[in-house]
Amino acid sequence: MADDTEIKLAVHEAVCAERYQGIQNRFDEGSKRMHRIEYLLYGVIILVLLGPGVAAEFVKKLLGL
Repeated sequence: MADDTEIKLAVHEAVCAERYQGIQNRFDEGSKRMHRIEYLLYGVIILVLLGPGVAAEFVKKLLGL
């Protein structure tokens, strides 16, 4: 009985460790994505603060129009 419980516990620990690693990987990927979104928001904030005229000219230059 004790051996059976130890085996089940070892399997449970292995499964939980695998799940935890998957969750940690998702957090890492989400963190990278949030950094990109953060930089995009900084850019939008700067364009809004500079005004619509400056923002329009920047977008035109960016798109090559």
